[in-house]
Amino acid sequence: MSPENSTTAGTAPTPLPASVSTSWTRAVAVVSVLALIVLGLAWELWLAPTGRGTLAVKVLPLVPALVGLLRNRLYTYRWLSLLVWLYFAEGAVRATTELGASRLLAVAEVLLCLLLFAACAMHVRARLRAAKVAAAAAAAAVVVAA
Repeated sequence: MSPENSTTAGTAPTPLPASVSTSWTRAVAVVSVLALIVLGLAWELWLAPTGRGTLAVKVLPLVPALVGLLRNRLYTYRWLSLLVWLYFAEGAVRATTELGASRLLAVAEVLLCLLLFAACAMHVRARLRAAKVAAAAAAAAVVVAA
């Protein structure tokens, strides 16, 4: 049983501090975004280009997302968890309609999108849970002080 889920007779689970419980989800999200950027550029420019490589601009929205993740902004995790479904849809369509290297690259894109979504969702959940616990502790401290 993990410390986050440990309970004692009738008490609520004690969450880990936000820095411990969210550090790995942040790392997974950053690595996933970097991998999606590299995959998108490599796919459209070298590995299986379509046309003149103009589809490489599809990775541009991921650049501000990467900056927000590196700054650990909760809002970025939230909107990125919605944006990632556009990349997922592109990967799913291309995985079912293209052949050869493009199909493998599309499957990789789908898997990276799923990983990124899971990391963002878990990160947001852990940060909100930690904020709720901190607010409850602050309220309890005010009640005790009064």
